[in-house]
Amino acid sequence: MENIYDYTMPTFIKLLGGLKGVLAKATEHRLDEGKLLQDRLAPDMFPLVKQVQVATDQAKGASARLSGMEAPKFEDTEATVAELQARIDKTIEFIQSVPQSAFAGAGERQITISYFPGKFMTGFDYARDYAIPNFFFHISMAYALVRKNDVPVGKADFMNGLPLQDLEVTEAI
Repeated sequence: MENIYDYTMPTFIKLLGGLKGVLAKATEHRLDEGKLLQDRLAPDMFPLVKQVQVATDQAKGASARLSGMEAPKFEDTEATVAELQARIDKTIEFIQSVPQSAFAGAGERQITISYFPGKFMTGFDYARDYAIPNFFFHISMAYALVRKNDVPVGKADFMNGLPLQDLEVTEAI
């Protein structure tokens, strides 16, 4: 793919916006916030708070790695939904601050990740096989945890809108 930016960054921004909206719906239901943020789908899975933290880390990390920039460091200290929403906002702001031109040649960049010592992936492989799937996984788990707590969210909330356009109507003669 020629332009990695086009199939990564807008998706990260869009789905992070959807996650922020899902979290907003959770607050409208006056759930015990502490309990919600620590809820898990299974004992060996991350709680909601960590799912959101990792999703934002994936998005900002991918933006930084693919553009050759340094990712901002976020402390994992969020204890409220509002703080998680602020983290999402900071992540989106960072992604939007990276110029699209910085992604030139990103597909061929050697991307290293500390927990795969001595290994690298091309930027293309990293985006396709690591960053995007991990991002979707953690966004999905966060969504599922909110849904598990009886907040009426659906696929439309997750997807955060579609770029639908009106069909051109032509009159038949």
